[in-house]
Amino acid sequence: MIEYRIDRRSGVATYVQIVQQTKQALRLGLLEPGDKLPAAREVVEATAVNPNTVLKAYRELEREGLVEARRGLGTFVRRSLGATPGDSPLRGELSEWASRARTAGLERDDVAALFAAVLDEHFDTTEEGQDHR
Repeated sequence: MIEYRIDRRSGVATYVQIVQQTKQALRLGLLEPGDKLPAAREVVEATAVNPNTVLKAYRELEREGLVEARRGLGTFVRRSLGATPGDSPLRGELSEWASRARTAGLERDDVAALFAAVLDEHFDTTEEGQDHR
């Protein structure tokens, strides 16, 4: 089951963080069709966020067709995203790279900026998934 981590200093709305973390779990195969998301009450208890914020995130995921609410049962994953398993060899390579970046003295934001710049060089941001090299 997914555990949400809310960064109150990020400047990103809490409900957006929940949506993003759910999508990341879907992309990595940590959540699969049929899996149940934690009840809003559980997320509230674990993160100390407003219940309406959790419900707003779940509604957004439902609007995007990723999950479905089943009255009295909970919210369930309808479909997955991407095809990159969490144990992909690429993850290991990226982990090694991140470790080298940290050893070189880069901060988290520096690494994120560098990675985003490289992604922008290799992927067209107007058409998701399209390589424009």
